[in-house]
Amino acid sequence: MIRALKANSTQNGITEGVIWKQILYFFFPIALGTFFQFLYNTADAIIVGQFLGKQALAAVGGGTSVLINLIIGFFTGISSGATVVISQFYGAGDIDKSRKATHTALMLSLVGGILISILGFIFTSPLLRLINTPSDIMGLSSTYLHIYFAGSIAVVVYNIAAGIFRAAGDSKKPLYTLMMGSAINIVLDILFIGPLKMGVAGAAFATIISQIFAASFSLIWLGKRSDGIKFRVRELKFSKAILRNMLYIGLPGGIQSIMYNISNMIIQTKVNGFGTDTAAAFAAYGKLDFIFWMIINSLGIAITTFIGQNYGAGKIERAKKGVKDVFIMSFIIVAALEGLYMAFGRYAYHIFVTDQAVIDIGVRIMMTIAPFYFTYISIELLSGAIRGTGKAVIPTLFTVVGICLLRIIWLSIPALTRSVELVMMSYPVSWSLVSVLFLVYYNTGDIYNEKRGKKRHIDYRENHREREAATQ
Repeated sequence: MIRALKANSTQNGITEGVIWKQILYFFFPIALGTFFQFLYNTADAIIVGQFLGKQALAAVGGGTSVLINLIIGFFTGISSGATVVISQFYGAGDIDKSRKATHTALMLSLVGGILISILGFIFTSPLLRLINTPSDIMGLSSTYLHIYFAGSIAVVVYNIAAGIFRAAGDSKKPLYTLMMGSAINIVLDILFIGPLKMGVAGAAFATIISQIFAASFSLIWLGKRSDGIKFRVRELKFSKAILRNMLYIGLPGGIQSIMYNISNMIIQTKVNGFGTDTAAAFAAYGKLDFIFWMIINSLGIAITTFIGQNYGAGKIERAKKGVKDVFIMSFIIVAALEGLYMAFGRYAYHIFVTDQAVIDIGVRIMMTIAPFYFTYISIELLSGAIRGTGKAVIPTLFTVVGICLLRIIWLSIPALTRSVELVMMSYPVSWSLVSVLFLVYYNTGDIYNEKRGKKRHIDYRENHREREAATQ
């Protein structure tokens, strides 16, 4: 058993090998997978924007995206706790607890998915009114969201399954499922919106059907594993102790996601107040902006898993070196991306919309935010590293107070909301403040608690020796 675990650890490279190479090797499938996830909604936006017009584009982007992120983001935040717990067990070589954690996480996704479907369906219309959705797109937005939430259990199951694969060092399987799902989504988008004339409802159905395929393939591949994350239907149940640990780590992330999205809802409300052109421009910018988030979030996922496995294995110095390496990578990538936005941003808007007034507003939004992307790097990477050690409260406090509350205060001051540029400045200002907090805490706090981490690894090795001796 121990030989198999060692072989698997060497194979996935999380706890062995040249650090920067292994992080990149793990990062690229995550980034590509996130890109294909992005294609789900982007395909909707492109096809809807070109075939159905700017009202439909504003309906499937902008405010609807904020509401989707508000509800689904909460459970995605909780699922991050599952990823950390599984990665620590897996890195430490504890097959029994890896198996229990895997099935606990999947049960959590089923329960969470059902709750999302119910709550999302019930509260769609009140939430759309709350964010001041323009009257000319209210019906379209409501149609899209009702369908999306009705099938959202597949979204939650896929995200948990992908997190399980990544916790074990496999970032390729989530990529393969998303590639298939995205292809299905694009084909169905064209079919439903084009020949079948289903409008925004067709875009929603296409997204949900493709997510069902992605979730199904993920579960099938988990069922074919031969290690601690192998999926068996008969083992689907909660382990109370492990669920408690997952919620301890993940619940702050879920709360953080809610606060993020509440502040984004307020921003969306202010944007909607400028009219449909601005709402459509912000929706289109959200698709272009996602390229940045795709990269930085993928690096955050990579470092969380890297820290989780190495912390569980007692390799503290390797964990610290990984954080330094991923910082260097991030600054290089983000600097290049900012340059591309500055040079080609206007042309990119033509992918989504042809209305010149909408494009002009979109460029103004981009030029306000994009030059400051580098201020967010510390937040994503250091919060991921800290969560990888099992600590989740401090990152949540920093984010809730420094980002969410600051934005709410900013947006409550009339002088700071007179133009769309002033509203958008709430992003870089809040990022800058919280980056400083994370940098100070990471460099002065006892993040890794090295004695505890090493003791945990020793305890796991002793447990394996006892099991092996008992079977001989």
